[in-house]
Amino acid sequence: MPAQPPWRGAELDLDAYLTRIAYDGDRTPTASTLHALIRAHTTAIPFENLETLLGRPVPLDLDSLQRKLIHSRRGGWCYENAVLFAAALERLGFDFTALSGRVTMGAAGPLDIPARPATHALLAVRVPGSAHPLIVDVGFGAGPLAAYPLAERGEFALGDWRFRLERLPECWVLHQFARDGWVDRYTFTEAPQYPIDYEVANHYVATSPHSPFTRRVFAQRFYPEVHHILDKTTWTAEYPDGRAESRALEPDELPKVLTEVFDIDLNAADAARIVATVRD
Repeated sequence: MPAQPPWRGAELDLDAYLTRIAYDGDRTPTASTLHALIRAHTTAIPFENLETLLGRPVPLDLDSLQRKLIHSRRGGWCYENAVLFAAALERLGFDFTALSGRVTMGAAGPLDIPARPATHALLAVRVPGSAHPLIVDVGFGAGPLAAYPLAERGEFALGDWRFRLERLPECWVLHQFARDGWVDRYTFTEAPQYPIDYEVANHYVATSPHSPFTRRVFAQRFYPEVHHILDKTTWTAEYPDGRAESRALEPDELPKVLTEVFDIDLNAADAARIVATVRD
């Protein structure tokens, strides 16, 4: 039998996926198609970790991802989003390599010792006419809304949001401008990753007591003009110019805010369990 394509794009219900992200544009594997797909996916599917708090596994098989991210009004974290997007890119004929990153988010330095685990998923996509691979990040929960070239450069904007990419001897570092000013967001290398690598890292994120996503509610919703963050019971809206507004929520408010702000629908039983988890 021939080897199964790495990201199982042939198994993706492409029309359902494109409907979910409200994309009806060109399907040829070009840079413009890539940017449009990233923007559509990033603004349609939220970031969330609620399955871990509900005591359920977070599988990466394509059937599970389609049930949750396409056919339900739910979101996922980086591995779920990246694997689904990789399947779509493969199905559309894009040439890409999966990568892995270490989230730093303003730690004392991007190469802190001991290093943080590699728990973030990115893709490097090669398109005709581009001198460099284009880095795609649809799973961070905070954009960007387009790909950026893998080439050291000064400050650049993707929409109204500002970034900077730095090359160190050991890795690349992406910096972003947010409410705390410039912070390093994550480091990454160009070492190829495969589905099994994502499975291993995803298991750590979903089960380790050291993972930030096994300990509290965390959700994000990203738009061109605002980035919504729900961290435990604090709802923050960040803006491209660095402004931020925060509000403390009562536990009983969470299901309503998750639905109305973050586009995450929970059934009554799951909503009650999330409220109880926050109260404990």
